[in-house]
Amino acid sequence: MSAGHGMMEVMPRRRPSDDAPPVEETAAAEGVAELPPPPSAGRWSRDVLGRGFEARTLPLLDDDEGEVVATLVRHLPADDADAPSGTPSSPTFAVLYLHGWNDYFHQRDVARRWARLGGAFYALDLRKYGRSLREHQTRGFIESLSTYDEDIHEALKVMRREQGVGTDLVLMGHSTGGLTAALWAHRHPGALRALVLNAPWLELQGSALLRGMAQPIIGRLARSQPKAVIPTSDPGFYQRTLMGWTEEDGPVPEGEEDDPFVAGWAPNPAWRVVGTPVRAGWLSAVLMGHAQVADGLEISCPILVMTSGRTIIGTRWSPELRDVDVVLDVEQIRRRALQLGPLVTLARFEGAVHDVMLSSRGVRQRAHAELSRWARAYVLR
Repeated sequence: MSAGHGMMEVMPRRRPSDDAPPVEETAAAEGVAELPPPPSAGRWSRDVLGRGFEARTLPLLDDDEGEVVATLVRHLPADDADAPSGTPSSPTFAVLYLHGWNDYFHQRDVARRWARLGGAFYALDLRKYGRSLREHQTRGFIESLSTYDEDIHEALKVMRREQGVGTDLVLMGHSTGGLTAALWAHRHPGALRALVLNAPWLELQGSALLRGMAQPIIGRLARSQPKAVIPTSDPGFYQRTLMGWTEEDGPVPEGEEDDPFVAGWAPNPAWRVVGTPVRAGWLSAVLMGHAQVADGLEISCPILVMTSGRTIIGTRWSPELRDVDVVLDVEQIRRRALQLGPLVTLARFEGAVHDVMLSSRGVRQRAHAELSRWARAYVLR
């Protein structure tokens, strides 16, 4: 999962159908802002992130809701006034980034840091998320994480045309995107030079026992009412950290007034919606992914797993929540990470939030420095 869902606690003894809106509820009904116009299909056009970023729509096969697309975003350092000095003009590898649940790609600095290392950076807004969301669609809804193979493969077709068929590929995923990336890497041995996971959602919060209890209940509901809403506990605290400092958080850190961690990351309200429903079919797909991880994956490439130093799950806001993961249990992530493959590096960052790369300036600097050091060992030739 990702921003806006909080720590999800599945409550199977309630009847989700009692509170579920009609299954035909779509992005237009769930959203709080009008969806921006989509990028062009078949050609690059200026992205909403501004100069140095372009996007293109990737047509996919229709599903039962109608038209389906993904959206590929690319970074062009030569057109980006904020690209780090010394960024190579000729990349030596390519990076594809996958966002999490209720999310989309907006981490400009991640693109710039990869470009500085020599990577051609691309990001994918998966079907029914962000730039790929359409008015007739149920936000984020799928019934199998392997459905995203089509999105990823269409993105790779474009990347290979532009960067060359033999270009080394790094896959990076955040939260649910990290789970998706890990499962894809497991199913495609030899496809990746490296895998980078930023707070990947590798297990249901609580315990594997809780997942074992919830999975058959959610599975049965998913088969009969896949779009039924599952009651969850979401105080929205992670979303709050992305919106910037408030008076309740105390004095603004000296010299940090203009940093986006303090000023706010300004997420698009049409693409990141507080209180987005969790649906049975989607949750069943995630639980099946967790079960696969628990059984052990065989990802053949080097893996970097990045997490916050600690997790706090609370029901009342406090400034302390700006320095922890309020979404996932980082101890669970680290335990499950060791079951991904034979070569796993765990990096823990004290003071980080759920998306490590959206933490305070000092934490971001440490995270990028560690990522660069790891990439020089396992990615750069």
